[in-house]
Amino acid sequence: QVQLVESGGGLVQPGGSLRLSCAATGRSYSLYAMGWYRQTPGKQRELVASISPRRNTNYADFVKGRFTISRDNAKNLVSLQMNSLKPEDTAVYYCNTAPATPNWGKGTLVTVSS
Repeated sequence: QVQLVESGGGLVQPGGSLRLSCAATGRSYSLYAMGWYRQTPGKQRELVASISPRRNTNYADFVKGRFTISRDNAKNLVSLQMNSLKPEDTAVYYCNTAPATPNWGKGTLVTVSS
């Protein structure tokens, strides 16, 4: 069964850091571009960052310079290092291929609040 399992979310103060991880099971994603997405209530899910199989990266303007996406193809893992977090970064974060497929995991909640 193909699964994407996100972890690493939590409560952090503004200016703090978190590292999210995505474990993919059931198939290898090494040949696919992968992305981190986020969603807040009442808004559409949006792409935060993506990484190609060769590790070329792209970031949404609102996270450039603060977030870093990486991947370990051997372990089928995709990570998102988030620094200088802001309250507006509060959301449920998901990983998926980029472009995304309908196969979404449960996500991991990130709350940035003092």
